[in-house]
Amino acid sequence: MRLETDRLLITLLKPENWPLFLRVHQDEQCMAWVSAIPDDEELQKRFSECLLPWFFTSDHMLCLVVRQKKTGEAIGLLGATAEGYPYCQVEIGYAFLSQFHGQGFGSEALAPLCEYLLHHCGFHKLTAHVVEGNWSSRRILEKNSFLLEGVLRDNRLLRGRWKNDWVFVRLR
Repeated sequence: MRLETDRLLITLLKPENWPLFLRVHQDEQCMAWVSAIPDDEELQKRFSECLLPWFFTSDHMLCLVVRQKKTGEAIGLLGATAEGYPYCQVEIGYAFLSQFHGQGFGSEALAPLCEYLLHHCGFHKLTAHVVEGNWSSRRILEKNSFLLEGVLRDNRLLRGRWKNDWVFVRLR
């Protein structure tokens, strides 16, 4: 699998991408809206699961590496977890190294992933959960035609405090 934009190349996660996976998940600024920084054992488990072959019926996440075309530098990750038949929906996520925040890479990378999931895989509904207050992530979704569907109150325990999640949806 290979997706491209003007500035980005998006490919399947491979074993040699462990250093990027580790850097993203240990980046305090990146993880501030996601979760506590996982320990090494948990990270290794997640990484191993992400390396498994992915089909739209898979229970594990499709994990993709985002690289700048110009430099070849890996800058972040995209993910998709199918909720499967008969629901035909998939939850998407993204995480970029903090030095690449604010440069439009999230919006740009998400666009071809959405097209792939909706038109190639045949999903009817894309969903995303974002911690309430994460305006940067909200803008990424809104630029990619996601609409706020609701708020899940006290949905996530983040750094010892319950947080609400915004639920965003994009339909085919």
